[in-house]
Amino acid sequence: MNDMNPSSHTAHSAAEVEQQGRAIVFATNNSHKLDEIRAILGDRFKVLSLRDIDCHVDIPETANTLEGNAIQKARYIAEHYGYDCFADDTGLEVTALGGEPGVHSARYANGTDHDSEANMQKLLARLKDKDDRRAQFRTVICLARKSDIADYTLFEGIVRGTIAKEKQGSSGFGYDPIFVPEGYDESFAALGDEVKNRISHRARAVAKLADYLKQ
Repeated sequence: MNDMNPSSHTAHSAAEVEQQGRAIVFATNNSHKLDEIRAILGDRFKVLSLRDIDCHVDIPETANTLEGNAIQKARYIAEHYGYDCFADDTGLEVTALGGEPGVHSARYANGTDHDSEANMQKLLARLKDKDDRRAQFRTVICLARKSDIADYTLFEGIVRGTIAKEKQGSSGFGYDPIFVPEGYDESFAALGDEVKNRISHRARAVAKLADYLKQ
């Protein structure tokens, strides 16, 4: 898979994004994600969290693709809260497992809870006898507009690498302790947040979004 250029469902200019106050919602309450986005976008946009707009509902994520989930979340906020919004979804795709865990990455172990340790142990067990340990992290961001919720733009970021045979490092979250990005000998968790945030799949997708919004 290759990183894709920003793609619009219909042709709209980025200048149409939230003219009043230049406010835009990021469909998350994750403080780390919010800080990263705000630093990249600078003062041009006021990035609001779900908490900032008093959204406390569980936004539907029932699609079978990363793209579908990101679109669902962004459109939900645009339709029900009246803000332009962007949302992301991320998956780890392992070649030898046909792309698993993919869209199910967060709930891979049991289908319901976000149990990172259980997820990693299941993945390591599935790869125990596999020589091919290639994998990629993929983030998809959807930008939806309140003026036309049928319209959206997608941005993708990919980082390729391999799955380590055991955990390395203590920083990061999710599968970071067992994912070794191309060009490095250590996992994301061992490399630390500063390096990861510079080269990660999410950073690449966010950079594309930022370039688009700054046009």
